[in-house]
Amino acid sequence: MQTEIENANRLYLDVKKQTTTIIQRISLINKQIETSKEIIEVQKKEIEALDNEMALLEKEIVALDAELKIRKGKYANAIKSVMHKRQSENKLFFILSGKTLGETLRRMQYLKQYSKVQKSQADEIKEKNAELALRKEEVQKAKEERRKTLIDIRNEQTKLIAEERNRKSEVDEAQGKQKELQSELQDKQKQANRLNAEIEKLIAEEVARQERERRLAEERRREREEQQRLAEEKKRKERGEAEPDKKTPITKPTEKEEPLIAEAETFNLSKNFIANKGVLPMPVTGPATIVSSFGVHKHTEWNVSTNSSGIDIQAQRNSDIRSIFDGKVSRIIAFPGYNNCVILRHGDYYTFYANIINVYVKKGQKVKTGEALGKIYTDSDTGIASMHFQLWKQTTKLDPAPWLKR
Repeated sequence: MQTEIENANRLYLDVKKQTTTIIQRISLINKQIETSKEIIEVQKKEIEALDNEMALLEKEIVALDAELKIRKGKYANAIKSVMHKRQSENKLFFILSGKTLGETLRRMQYLKQYSKVQKSQADEIKEKNAELALRKEEVQKAKEERRKTLIDIRNEQTKLIAEERNRKSEVDEAQGKQKELQSELQDKQKQANRLNAEIEKLIAEEVARQERERRLAEERRREREEQQRLAEEKKRKERGEAEPDKKTPITKPTEKEEPLIAEAETFNLSKNFIANKGVLPMPVTGPATIVSSFGVHKHTEWNVSTNSSGIDIQAQRNSDIRSIFDGKVSRIIAFPGYNNCVILRHGDYYTFYANIINVYVKKGQKVKTGEALGKIYTDSDTGIASMHFQLWKQTTKLDPAPWLKR
């Protein structure tokens, strides 16, 4: 998350150097504010966890301290007892004064065991002392971490105040251009709607094509089975053999069946794609930040709502747009307002990449995770490099953000 806000800050400074639109600047500031608030919430939870840890450690220290006092008391009493005995009788005399050999041996064993007990008690006290010292050290570390986290929160809150002040300044500037900005947002939504309709059509066609190919492969497999059955029956008749029992299974072809292979490939790609949810790379190289999220957005400043089927990502100029996972180039199209667009198929999943110039791949080409698809487009008027990214499971739109590592 810290990396994400650093990327947003870096890109905002880069944007300020260009002649950008108010909407784009406010969009980045909103992202900075949103991420700052998330960081503050995480840091508050860290403080809460540290407070709980310190409370537990303090309880452990109290219990250890009480146990240590008891052990020290017992050990002190034992030492006093030994010292008293040593003053009244000599150790050697105590052993030799046994009336029988058996009693003498028992006295020797008793003194030996008593020495062991004393040593064990001394060792236990040392252990508890060390454990107590360790717990106290852990408390001090937790207190220091808490102090640093509180400083981080104060710094983040100061940043947040500055970001909100900056946003207010941008919004104030935008108030005089409300109609112009409303019109701009509405035009962008119409353009996005046309693009989404085109993507839906293309993906539906691709899904239908895959289904047709699967059915044709299945039909070919059945034809081969029937031909084999007829050939075996002909050979049987030529040999004058009786008709086989209907329950006797017909020998299956040893070759791999096309539909099974295709379905296995689709299944494995889909399974691996799902397994990588949350760790898939951003679809662009270098510092990047999501400036517009999936779903409905209410622009309260201009009384306009927009709906996005994907996410918009801002990156550094001359960055490469790249594949987020192994797949195959399904379609390459050009679309007004989005330049070149590439659709990749990953089993049952599809990814859509828009705003590409200098496309590096071809339709039908297999690509690897992180492979460059083309150069990101940079707006010559604003100097902003951005792309649009979508994720589909067959004909169902998904929010791409939770799938990406940020």
